[in-house]
Amino acid sequence: MGMNVGPRVLQQEEQGCKMIQAMTHHTTRKDLLRFNGTVERDPAIDAWMQARAGELGEIASRWFEEMRKCGDEVRELVHDGCPVACLGDAPFAYVNVFTSHMNVGFFHGAALPDPARLLQGSGKFMRHVKLRPGTPANDAAIRDLIEAAYADIKARVEHG
Repeated sequence: MGMNVGPRVLQQEEQGCKMIQAMTHHTTRKDLLRFNGTVERDPAIDAWMQARAGELGEIASRWFEEMRKCGDEVRELVHDGCPVACLGDAPFAYVNVFTSHMNVGFFHGAALPDPARLLQGSGKFMRHVKLRPGTPANDAAIRDLIEAAYADIKARVEHG
């Protein structure tokens, strides 16, 4: 014998299920962005850094080194013209240099805690921190974002 519930309860239950599906849809293992060709240390990234001498390149190199330090499983490659740090083949962060600034970017930045409110961008997933030479940066907050991005991608890969 089934429980007799009204149509309103069923509608709320259905809406709740749809909301849970929407919230978990992009966290499954199959939905993660994956890159072929990641390696432990990509010589193309060293060449990329050398080609960007000056303050912006130094800033980019510093922050990419922080990404490399996140764990033994960090792999890397140049994708879309910039250095990308991955957990295995799943990207979590990147750097890129522009004319007057550089970005420290995060592939799942929209999901990261950002108490210092450094992240910029309005896309569904990605966010970045814009840094300029001569402008003070909140190094501790950027380091926290890099560590959070690594922990986030690790949880997504391991737990779907």
